[in-house]
Amino acid sequence: MSQPKPHCYAYPHPAVTTDIAVFTIREDALQLLLIRRGNPPYAGAWALPGGFLDIDEDLDTCAARELAEETGVRDIYLEQLYTFGAVGRDPRERVVSVAYFALAPAGRLAVQAGDDAAATGWFRLDALPELAFDHAEIIAAAHRRLVAKLDYSTIAFQFLPETFTLGELQRVYETLLDAELDKRNFRKWALALEQIEATGEVRRRGSHRPARLYRLTDRKQVAFLR
Repeated sequence: MSQPKPHCYAYPHPAVTTDIAVFTIREDALQLLLIRRGNPPYAGAWALPGGFLDIDEDLDTCAARELAEETGVRDIYLEQLYTFGAVGRDPRERVVSVAYFALAPAGRLAVQAGDDAAATGWFRLDALPELAFDHAEIIAAAHRRLVAKLDYSTIAFQFLPETFTLGELQRVYETLLDAELDKRNFRKWALALEQIEATGEVRRRGSHRPARLYRLTDRKQVAFLR
């Protein structure tokens, strides 16, 4: 790391942090990765992973570094969400946070607390603990962005095997939306997207009717969050 250069300005400058909301589906529920803070302020409270921007790094690098240092999670796509800069959002000093979010299958995420995180944990989105700073606001904004992307991207397919039934696809959407969807309308909508095609095969489960298997017309469409 290069030596920081001294700066002298007539006006004070705010500090910059990044905070990262990582979502996954675990136990048939949308869950969020949190860290328990080891240092003040809010020592012992749950919060999003994140931290201060170094003087010689860009924002994307900072977000990836902080996520890896505090949770052990690496090599996932982080999308910039929004900038949060309310006065007084951090009791230490004037801090502006650039928030990121990510969505990944639980099997890809090897989580381990590190750096100044005393612990890590997965929490259901509908049962979050009391959070430090304005992280509840950041999480709400991240979930809104995630839901909005369902209409025009293929992010839901991140949680499906190469072949899947329409029922499995519907359950993923219902989990991400936290809402029950009408079966007939959902299937009509999913097929109208022209992003999936029938494989000609079926899957049998117990005494239920065989369910048709589908696949993406182009597996390359599963470009995470893009």
